[in-house]
Amino acid sequence: MAFISSRKHGQQPWRPGSAMASALMLALPAGAVCAADTVLPTVKVEAAPVVPAYKTETLSSQKYTAPLLDTPKTIAVIPSEVIEQSGAVSLAEALRATPGITMGSGEGGNPIGDNIYIRGFMSQSDTFVDGVRDSGSQSREVFNLEQVEVSKGPGSAYGGRGSAGGSVNLVSKAPKLEEFTRGSLGVGTDDYRRGTLDINRTLGDTTAFRLNAMAYAADVAGRDAVNYSRWGIAPSVGFGLGTDTSLVLSYYHMQSDDLPDSGIPFNNPFSSGSNVSRNGDGQPVSVDRNTFYGLVNRDFHKTEADIATIDAKHTFGNGMTLRNVMRYGKTTNDYVWTQPDDSKGNVVLYGNVWRRTNSRITETETATNQTSLDGKIELAGIQHSYVLGLELSREETNRGSYVFSPGTNNLLTGNTTCASAGAATGYNCTTLNNPNPNDPWVYTRSLSPARTSVVTTTQSLYGFDTAQLNERWSINGGLRLDDYTSKLHTPAYVSGSTATAAVSARTHSQFWNYQAGVVYKPVAQGSVYASYGTASTPPGNDGGDGLDGLTTAVQNLDPQESRNIELGIKWELFDRALQLAGAVFDTDMKNARVTAADGTTQNVGRKRVKGYELSASGNIGRDWQVFAGYTHLNARVVDNGFLNVGTTAAPVYVASPYNGNFFPTTPEDSLSLWSTYTVLPGLTVGGGATYVSKVYANVNNTKWVPSYWRYDAMASYTLNKHVSLQLNIQNLTDKVYYNAVSSPHYANIAPGRSATLTANFMY
Repeated sequence: MAFISSRKHGQQPWRPGSAMASALMLALPAGAVCAADTVLPTVKVEAAPVVPAYKTETLSSQKYTAPLLDTPKTIAVIPSEVIEQSGAVSLAEALRATPGITMGSGEGGNPIGDNIYIRGFMSQSDTFVDGVRDSGSQSREVFNLEQVEVSKGPGSAYGGRGSAGGSVNLVSKAPKLEEFTRGSLGVGTDDYRRGTLDINRTLGDTTAFRLNAMAYAADVAGRDAVNYSRWGIAPSVGFGLGTDTSLVLSYYHMQSDDLPDSGIPFNNPFSSGSNVSRNGDGQPVSVDRNTFYGLVNRDFHKTEADIATIDAKHTFGNGMTLRNVMRYGKTTNDYVWTQPDDSKGNVVLYGNVWRRTNSRITETETATNQTSLDGKIELAGIQHSYVLGLELSREETNRGSYVFSPGTNNLLTGNTTCASAGAATGYNCTTLNNPNPNDPWVYTRSLSPARTSVVTTTQSLYGFDTAQLNERWSINGGLRLDDYTSKLHTPAYVSGSTATAAVSARTHSQFWNYQAGVVYKPVAQGSVYASYGTASTPPGNDGGDGLDGLTTAVQNLDPQESRNIELGIKWELFDRALQLAGAVFDTDMKNARVTAADGTTQNVGRKRVKGYELSASGNIGRDWQVFAGYTHLNARVVDNGFLNVGTTAAPVYVASPYNGNFFPTTPEDSLSLWSTYTVLPGLTVGGGATYVSKVYANVNNTKWVPSYWRYDAMASYTLNKHVSLQLNIQNLTDKVYYNAVSSPHYANIAPGRSATLTANFMY
């Protein structure tokens, strides 16, 4: 989009001819104007209404039974206008628009992909597409998104199993009873190329077809070896649109082929011994931003996503609506990726880096059916807006990895010690300051015989209601029961001369979750609320594709239970064009899984986050738009269990020395701002600022990345009613900072300054 416009009313074009005619009429003598034989043209004066560009009064999910203004919960709605104006091309970039969200890095059991942390808690498995859980690790696109809804705080009453931090719901573009063709073509620095297409056609009075498509390729500024390439297509057709009975069929396909980034290692591997004095201060090592430790002819990252949905809806004569959503989804995540591992002491002792090989090939299939009934009813003089629903789902993840011959350790020593680097080590060791990504690493790659399968089934019943007691007071409540079963199986296998026995694990639990809130409206455009919500995180919450996996050690544990108390206010100003919101909250997980005094994993830990959040979204006058937020988080590990200070054979457990430490991957303060201003008809300028305070990479709080400010800028110009140009400059000051931190071994370094020029068209 070249400039901000209302979704309901387009900005009226400036007509110089009409303005001149009006001026001439005022200048003429009265007699000339009123002459009997004189017929003057009719002049129609129209004024564009002052309406918000960044405002969505209703949320996409039926489970929210009140408008956003009167929903007692912190929910950030990122509209497509902000996504397009800011130049975001991925979900991770779009989420930068709201504070309190950080991205984690891939490491060990954590895959490469959208590793989302909300208010300090991992929400990797809490991503939904149109209200349906989107399982499987992947890197998501934005070309088919209408908006992104970020619900903060425990929300298992809405989505079932999940983290205490919140969830992300992606709202897809759907067919409309309109005729339009929209698209964009963009080029930029670092070989940036991107094209999108959005076509909507009516096929009758109640039928429409829509097609969205995207192709994208680019290098990464300041990271010469890293590159991205992907394409996607999303057709949909709607029948009975605008009638009591409708059916929407949609399909989404996206695939990518990237060279993944390996990040920068930390410089703090020792906690005791004679080498402690050599340690750094816990930050990543100081090397040039372009330093890349991966291998071009070994590393890759390929993903593929296919989602088919059938959405049927019927509204009865009394206003009650029955809806059924069926979905089948399949995702794959396939990669070999170099982690610059600092844990072996090579950085400090030798100035070298071991090129640790991480790999994964995962396929996740999901089948989900949601049936819901919603409407309005008056009982005992009280108006109720309600929804009742049943959800059935099955998720299956099959995960494996790769093995390499002759191996990925130092060939000179057969281990991970890298006293030297280069060809003699098999290029598995490289120098800290001058690694060569084009080293001729040539090995044989094959699938590992170790395979893991996880099948998760869920049956859920839920209900939500907003009771309007009077014009001032309303009560919002929700209740959900989940029956959750997850089964893990790793078949027996032989690797070389080593035989490994089969492993199986199973967990089953039923858990209730609820959301309750009271809303007071002192005026029609404002609300004050208090709410209480819960979340349940059972063993194997990630469905077999992340850090929160099912194992024999945790299979018999109860779900981790979290609760959130929140007090907030939402207010609309400037004829409801600008919405302001603020909330204070206290999230408490009392039975977190930690190591108990006997060395086993038990539900005896505790984590707590206290904080507040402020936001603004909408118009300040006709020409000035703003989308901004600030979050403060005091995220502390209250009880981290026990630590073994003895040996494996003779353990000695003491209370964790990390009690009271700050959550990893969690900034204490974060701010985001995006704002645009129409300086002349057709000419809009804008910019953004992001601030993130210091972030720790481990619960020890010994490894960390510093705070940073990042600035972006944009300008757009409308050539005519069909074509506009948009210039975006990302990371305007070319700031060196780290944008993903969750591994204690390395940190992801952010892109440098880049520029793109996009031609947007609409017919």
